[in-house]
Amino acid sequence: MPQLIQNGALNTAALPVPDLYVQIAQPETLLISGVSSALLGFIGTASWGPVDTPTIIGSVVQFRQIFAGKRAWSSNLNIAVDVAVHQGASQFCLVRVTDGNDVAAHATLGAAQLKARYTGTAGNALTVSVMSQSFRDGQFVLTVAHAELGTTTYGGANWTALQDALAADNQALIRIDLTGDATIAEAGSVQLSGGEDGAEPASDRFIGVAETKTGLHALTSQGCSVAALAGIGDTSAMIPMVAFGRDEAVYMIAAGPKGETVAEAVRSKAALGIETHALKYMHGDWLWWNDDALGLRLVSPALFAAGKLAALSPEQSGLNKALAGIVGSQKNGLDGTRFGYTLAELGALIENGIDVICNPSPGGQYWALRSGHNTSQRVAVQSDAYTRLTNYLARSLEGTLGQYVGSVINDTLFGNIRASILGFLSALLSQGILGENGGRLPYAVVCDSTNNPLQRVATGYVQADVQVQYQGINEKFIINLQGGASVSVSTASGSV
Repeated sequence: MPQLIQNGALNTAALPVPDLYVQIAQPETLLISGVSSALLGFIGTASWGPVDTPTIIGSVVQFRQIFAGKRAWSSNLNIAVDVAVHQGASQFCLVRVTDGNDVAAHATLGAAQLKARYTGTAGNALTVSVMSQSFRDGQFVLTVAHAELGTTTYGGANWTALQDALAADNQALIRIDLTGDATIAEAGSVQLSGGEDGAEPASDRFIGVAETKTGLHALTSQGCSVAALAGIGDTSAMIPMVAFGRDEAVYMIAAGPKGETVAEAVRSKAALGIETHALKYMHGDWLWWNDDALGLRLVSPALFAAGKLAALSPEQSGLNKALAGIVGSQKNGLDGTRFGYTLAELGALIENGIDVICNPSPGGQYWALRSGHNTSQRVAVQSDAYTRLTNYLARSLEGTLGQYVGSVINDTLFGNIRASILGFLSALLSQGILGENGGRLPYAVVCDSTNNPLQRVATGYVQADVQVQYQGINEKFIINLQGGASVSVSTASGSV
């Protein structure tokens, strides 16, 4: 009887019965899908929501349903998301941190002890009511309401039933603990109170601990392309940020403290010894932002830079890209065009691997990043584009090619590996992420017997050598102008 068998499930070396065997084979060449280059990670504070837990959101509205509204802390996640959204960012992975003194709001209603699901002052706005159902004797409706977090209802005959209904809802805003008889004696309503945020955490709390995946380390393996600590201007945090950025292939954006002078920034960077493509140091000239809820306030420049970079394709630099919503800076005051930086000040910052947001920019009277550099002072790797595109390529290859591990090593495997990588790079070329230069392909892949000799293959090693030429960034545009009545102009055909 003919048999249909998935490829690999049939031992063709031991077929005792004459028959027709049809093996269904999957394509051998893997297609490499590029990872997201737009996911922006923020570590910050909030008045509601899970602590040290990475949470994916896609809008300000969704944020407020999970983390509630804004509060006047520099590290507030809501402000960070709002700023980044104005720069074009649309995908976020957020981690809330606290100082450990945060408390959940609570109240008592009959025999039930009510407790907010999360800590924070937002829980103090929760209202809980119990009403009997007029059309069903002995049945009650529990309503939990919050102006920002929404309203939900639950039904049950007693407190135990309502407790179970809340426990079964992973999005429930409160939990119930019973202290006595489960019978609901009468209807009632109560507002929770006692919720506290604690104090604004120290910078080491934002970094967290790698072993327990807290703080910044909660972003491990989350796929973020860019990340920043919301509202933190502590340069000592940059050292662990560099380590995390290197390990996770994430472009870390940091800022100096409020009011940092040019000389202080240069000294701080030199003292830290930071010179790496993994970190971008934003000069501590904090920016004035007119918040829709909190009014005029100073915001870390790292939030603007991170938001803009996450919105750009990975081959792009942040240099000279207009930033939205800035009404001034500490150096300029609230008159965005009054002062600005001198060429000497800009030179001192840029030569030392420090970027700055200022106005005017090379393209006109608008706020923008002035160098588009990371902290490296090596010309070949100092551009934002180098960091982001290198991380993008590495993470895309990592995400797919591991499936070839365990395959038999032969020319077929070499060809499949080459085809997978070349197909991926060809797609990047068609998207404009890579570009031809002089009509030559900007990439090459070698994976054959030339770089995989028998002695090495025999020990289980396979090597693929991949070269990719990036597109340069126009940083210094020179126009040679010769003018005057005595100038002799030679017009080429088609130039007019």
